[in-house]
Amino acid sequence: MSAPLRVGVVGVGHLGRHHARLLSTMPGVTLVGVVDQSEARAQEIAAAASTIAFTDPRALDGQVDAVTVAVPTEAHLDVALGFIERGVHVLVEKPLARTVEEADRLVNAAATRGVTLAVGHTERFNPAIDAARALLRGPRFIEAHRLGTFPERSLDIDVVFDLMIHDLDIVLSIVGEPTVSVEAVGVPVLTPRIDIANVRLRFAGGCIANLTASRISRDRIRKIRFFQPQAYLSVDYAAQEIEHWTLGPPEAGSPRPSILGGKVEVAKDEPLRRELEDFVGAVRERRAPGVTGEAGREALRLAAVIIERMQHGQR
Repeated sequence: MSAPLRVGVVGVGHLGRHHARLLSTMPGVTLVGVVDQSEARAQEIAAAASTIAFTDPRALDGQVDAVTVAVPTEAHLDVALGFIERGVHVLVEKPLARTVEEADRLVNAAATRGVTLAVGHTERFNPAIDAARALLRGPRFIEAHRLGTFPERSLDIDVVFDLMIHDLDIVLSIVGEPTVSVEAVGVPVLTPRIDIANVRLRFAGGCIANLTASRISRDRIRKIRFFQPQAYLSVDYAAQEIEHWTLGPPEAGSPRPSILGGKVEVAKDEPLRRELEDFVGAVRERRAPGVTGEAGREALRLAAVIIERMQHGQR
């Protein structure tokens, strides 16, 4: 494709406004328009991105090659499926859908129509995660903490689908094995849905992952740590920083091994920009995106299993 890729953004709230900001300045892309049910918000974001505002996604019919969908999760299926069935490439923000069944409908429809379906698991495009992957050698224990203050958004879904799903996707992509056991606990503290959750995953090869997510914490923390033979790796998602420590040969006169390492250099960048560039590249090059619909579906499936375990434990 030599002509600019015509893209629209559906939903320009907390995250979608950043989709519009980045796509409006991306080489080889024409931001055709933005859509939001709030006309005032659509007008505001359209003016900032030098494009046109709409309140109905169908207004983009015939005008776009691809869209990004950043509406509330409950509307993902209806909005994304409509575009897919009309042959438009789609990036859907995480979680892919409300249920695994809805995710399957999106994945199957994209396969049938031969269009790209990408899922917005932004941490996959975090430069610190890219740098960490090169240093991982079969981790045996993984620990993640994703804590945030009480939000004004995403209260229609449990914290597992809102926050923990980021780390579920990262862990699944790194371990690359099926889970054989899931232990989980979740508590609805400030809302009727789960606000704080902890899960312990055991994978077929023996790796164990312990993940905590909260949207009722005083501090904001986004960290993941990996423990593997003779090495320890800590990633701060937000700061895009890595610490890597390994065992070295004993120092002169000492029977104990030395400890080597420290901070690892990371070329910092905006993960969302990298995610959108990958989506545009996948459409142009007719290749799979960095996070496929199938990968988004698998993270959603595991999140659903975790919620089921929590509900079972509460009976």
